[in-house]
Amino acid sequence: MPKSLRSPRHQRFLAQLISLRKAKGMTQAQVAEKLGRPQSFVAKYEGGERRLDIIEFLDVTAVLDADPCVILLSLRS
Repeated sequence: MPKSLRSPRHQRFLAQLISLRKAKGMTQAQVAEKLGRPQSFVAKYEGGERRLDIIEFLDVTAVLDADPCVILLSLRS
C-alpha cells in the first residue's frame, strides 16, 4: 500500500475540508478557535503537513456542520 499523505485521494480530502470551511464563511482562525486549537493546527492539516486522526476529523466536521460519512464515502474510489 503506498503512503497516503499527499496522494491524490488525500488531496481530494483536503480540498473538501477547505471547500466546506470556505462555504461556511469561516477562516482557519475561526475553525481553530472552535476546536480549541491554534490556527496553525488548521493550516497544517489543510496544507497537508499533518494528518488528522479520526477523532480530530470528527471534531472538524462537527465545527463545519458536515456529515463525516459523506466525506469518507466520496474518498472510497
